[in-house]
Amino acid sequence: MSDTLLFATTPKRSRSDDTGSGDAKKLSSAANRHDPAAALASARHEFGEHGGVNMSIEASATFTVMEPETMRRMFSGELGPDGDYFIYSRHFNPTVLNLSRLMAALEGTEAAYCTASGMSAISSVLLQLCSNGGHIVASRALYGGTHALLRHFLPRACNITTSFVDVDDVEMVEKAIVEGKTKVLYFESVSNPTLRVANVPELSRVAHQKGVTVVVDNTFAPMVLSPARLGADVVVHSISKFISGGADIIAGVVCGPASLVNSMMDLHQGTLMLLGPTMNPKVAFELSERIPHLGLRMKEHCHRALVFATRLKNLGFKVIYPGLEDHPHNELLKSMYNKEYGFGGLLCIDMETEERANWLMHHLQNHGQFGFMAVSLGYYETLMSCSGSSTSSEMDPEEKALAGISPGLVRMSVGYIGTLEQKWSQLEKALIRLQEHGLNKN
Repeated sequence: MSDTLLFATTPKRSRSDDTGSGDAKKLSSAANRHDPAAALASARHEFGEHGGVNMSIEASATFTVMEPETMRRMFSGELGPDGDYFIYSRHFNPTVLNLSRLMAALEGTEAAYCTASGMSAISSVLLQLCSNGGHIVASRALYGGTHALLRHFLPRACNITTSFVDVDDVEMVEKAIVEGKTKVLYFESVSNPTLRVANVPELSRVAHQKGVTVVVDNTFAPMVLSPARLGADVVVHSISKFISGGADIIAGVVCGPASLVNSMMDLHQGTLMLLGPTMNPKVAFELSERIPHLGLRMKEHCHRALVFATRLKNLGFKVIYPGLEDHPHNELLKSMYNKEYGFGGLLCIDMETEERANWLMHHLQNHGQFGFMAVSLGYYETLMSCSGSSTSSEMDPEEKALAGISPGLVRMSVGYIGTLEQKWSQLEKALIRLQEHGLNKN
């Protein structure tokens, strides 16, 4: 199909206008803003069918045309969603496309398209950029599911191999890139679960010098970091986390150049089109209603995480949080972040053994009413898990050690329910009990 942009800025066509032009429209100015909130506010607002301030949900799986010739022109790529021409909701759906425009505005990319899950976004973009015999260079510190995809699935199913590196070591990254074979440099802006911060500008510079596409997972840092504005080519998210905020939706997104996103929707070669990780338009509608207050939520997540991390450190606990001055990447993050949103909504307490980690989480949930033992993040309640035995369990002991994942590493996604002092009191009581039992000792 033709390379048509996904930012339609003109009014919708009438249903009798099936012979109209399919020329690409100008990009929304939101794609070039530096403040994510300002970019979102400048993005196209989709009104409801009858003038409602909220858009209508387009629940149709398939779409009619007024003239037979129009369908041929759509399938040839001459007419497309940029001109409000739709074929089938596995390809483009108007409601999903609207959410995608918001995500592109948020990340400052030309285009985006939303998927059924974060993993489907990651796998689809990697399979679009890499083919049989291809090579990826990736960070050692990744979400366990992504690591399993790269380490086990892609070599077996697609003959795509990955070299895992320490992305703090730019020389190691550069040496791992095989010119002519390496297609992608993949890393997380803030690593799961170790909260290491990637030097996006420097890593992008090294990759681009060798013709490699940079793909960054920004799930841990929406609003906080804008990887595309720092040099990355593609940004992926698990929308299920902070962007959704409700722990009730599974969704993902690929944000990047319009040429890439359109190629992923191509009828003959597109991974999103042919593998079919389609987002339900009702889900897209719900998410579109949540994005406007993402900035407010992120500010509170990040504020509380910083306060709790500081107080925990003062109590003598081993805390990992990029906002603390002793974090090795504190200055790096300050050089890249969107300051008003803070340093991120996650912190880690390293209890060093799984026994101590489990004791802490048990008392926080079952006695202190401070959060839940659950995976995921970005919920209004605090969620906590022992990463080594949960979300990073796909990695073997050596891989965990190389990634810096201690057996007792407790990852906390700090919520914002209740007052800050109320939640701190609940956390502090459990910590006091921990100290009384001597379980905070190394």
